[in-house]
Amino acid sequence: MTFDEERPKKSATHEIGTDLSAISAEELRNRITVLREEIARIELEITRKDHSKRAADSLFRPKV
Repeated sequence: MTFDEERPKKSATHEIGTDLSAISAEELRNRITVLREEIARIELEITRKDHSKRAADSLFRPKV
């Protein structure tokens, strides 16, 4: 086992406000990819919640 194999793997997370100066360009690109995927996931959930709310509103809206 080499020294590199013994080191723990870096986390794929990103903490907002982290000092970026010690992070490689490749790792920064990876973080951007992860963040874009998370944004897409959040936007999809917002869309689902909006659809559910509209459906509930139309069902429970008073009939005039």
